[in-house]
Amino acid sequence: MASPAPTTYREVTDANGRTFRIGEDPAQILGRPRSYMVWLPWVAMMAAGVFEYAYGSAAKTLQASYHWSDVETFTITGVWGFFQAGIALPAGRLRERNVFSARSAMLTGAVLAFLAFLTIGSTGNIVLVVLGYSLLGGVGAGLVYATCINMVGKWFPERKGGLTGFVNGGFAYGSIPFIIIFNYWFTPANHSMVLYLVGLYMLVLMAGCGLFFKDPPKNWWPSSVDPVRWAEDKEASKRLSRNPPAVRQFTPAQAYRTPQIWIMWFALVCTSSVSFYGINFLVKFAKASNFALYVAVMSAVLLALVSGTGRAFVGWVSDYFGRKQTLLAVCGILALSSFGVGWAGSMQNEALFITFAIISGFGGGAFYPLFAALTPDYFGENYNASIYGTVYSAKLIGAVAAGPLAAALIDANGYPATYVLAGSFALLAGLVVLFLHQPTAVPAAAVPAPRRRGAAGLGTRLRRRRRKGPTRRSRHSKMI
Repeated sequence: MASPAPTTYREVTDANGRTFRIGEDPAQILGRPRSYMVWLPWVAMMAAGVFEYAYGSAAKTLQASYHWSDVETFTITGVWGFFQAGIALPAGRLRERNVFSARSAMLTGAVLAFLAFLTIGSTGNIVLVVLGYSLLGGVGAGLVYATCINMVGKWFPERKGGLTGFVNGGFAYGSIPFIIIFNYWFTPANHSMVLYLVGLYMLVLMAGCGLFFKDPPKNWWPSSVDPVRWAEDKEASKRLSRNPPAVRQFTPAQAYRTPQIWIMWFALVCTSSVSFYGINFLVKFAKASNFALYVAVMSAVLLALVSGTGRAFVGWVSDYFGRKQTLLAVCGILALSSFGVGWAGSMQNEALFITFAIISGFGGGAFYPLFAALTPDYFGENYNASIYGTVYSAKLIGAVAAGPLAAALIDANGYPATYVLAGSFALLAGLVVLFLHQPTAVPAAAVPAPRRRGAAGLGTRLRRRRRKGPTRRSRHSKMI
């Protein structure tokens, strides 16, 4: 039997010297249309979101079943968030080195998520729960989250903003049925069985979707879109004027030498702290304010629903108005909603509480896809798993700040004062985002100092330049 013909592709270099690999149809690589790499990550993200958005609704029953304090209860979710964010960078490095495939990451994440719910459903021993639920569950959810977000950006480099936001939205949408279940049908008598079934549900969805995951080759670009003409297209030009593509493919080491990655990291520390705080304590604050149960449930459901919608919406908006500009607006909305929830709760105004909960849902989810799209806009797609993994690792600080530390602050100062502090962190994030701008070149420290050369060395250098062909600003292609 004859071996299949090798895949033919071209490498096109634009005026900035950036290379695009075109000519390969997704069906040649995946065996199916690339739209699968939107819908499958979206479904998998819906399963993973149960960890983050539904935990606050389950907290009261878990405390009643296992006699945990508030600090213990939210230490569990804080440690979970630490590992969920922390795994993104090492997993990204392994994926880029072809040690760990996207499919392997998804299957591993699915198994770990199942083990997490098996643990928390079986024991109230805080040490075992931290190891089984927080550590294993955090790593599992983090593998799924990071793989799904990077996958859609790699397969849709020409419109990653809107689609990254859409996939990111699944993380919030998927929790809505479980918020209702945990508030109305989750009791100390049935808590183990419910948690086992939730774990099984996550295993089936994550593993079932992950079986079909596959990364495209580095520099891959859809053959249906000419990368040079796309940049010159009138509609695309509108988006590119706000979000110009990266001038080159930065390696992680080169990205770490720019201030931009650390500005993004710090801004994400602040915004994720505020987001986690709202998700963790909204239901408990509503109950502490003596609101009816439906107010607490409706607030949590609408927060998750609007968070998912907001993640998709801001991706599309940022394509037209700019990622930085949109991120600044989101930071302002997040601050406003935090101040508003604290004030409405202190006034015991149910209508305003629900209103500001909805606004906080938008602000508390919308910044994630913006950072996810901003990172490849600044540093390119080839090493996005590692570079975005570094940015996303900021969430581990936010998870700890909004878990046990926030519980301790609430015990000392009450909910309204802690909400004011959260809103202040959102304003601080907006302030540092003002200093973001796209890096235009590799920092000088990343480029080796030139060595002294004699005449022979100069001649060799000139010959090398002649062999390179056209200059950086030319457009050319070659057949491989």
